[in-house]
Amino acid sequence: MSKEQFSGVFNVSIDLKGRVSVPAGFRDVLREKFQSESLFVTLNKDGLTAYPPKAWNAFLSKYDALPASPSKEAVWRARVSPAQECTFNAQGRIQVPQALRARAGLEKDVVIVGMDDKIEIWNQQAYDAVLAKSETLLEEDGQLLSDLGL
Repeated sequence: MSKEQFSGVFNVSIDLKGRVSVPAGFRDVLREKFQSESLFVTLNKDGLTAYPPKAWNAFLSKYDALPASPSKEAVWRARVSPAQECTFNAQGRIQVPQALRARAGLEKDVVIVGMDDKIEIWNQQAYDAVLAKSETLLEEDGQLLSDLGL
């Protein structure tokens, strides 16, 4: 894995206290590229997204530049307000707050997905569904894969 981006899919467990082990390679990227030992974790449509502080602050800067609107307020309520900063313990785990775990349906088996400058955390069923949807979309629009040489 490049130390420049989060990449890969990992099946891990979340314990009863809500602690999840973040892959060592992801922690390396976080330290080397983002100079950080924490992640801002928030909701996405069907799971969670974890941002290094620099990426989270870049998102907030883009948000701040938007004109006031009901949609902007909705983004704040749905994505910004729920965000929590999670720091790593000595075992390389973060503790995901109960409210976020409940909203994302995280119980025991979770999937951690590297997505360039952010990390997604899914329950297995939600990840399977979004992956199937992604595959269908790529089949319908084969041009993108062709353009990428895949």
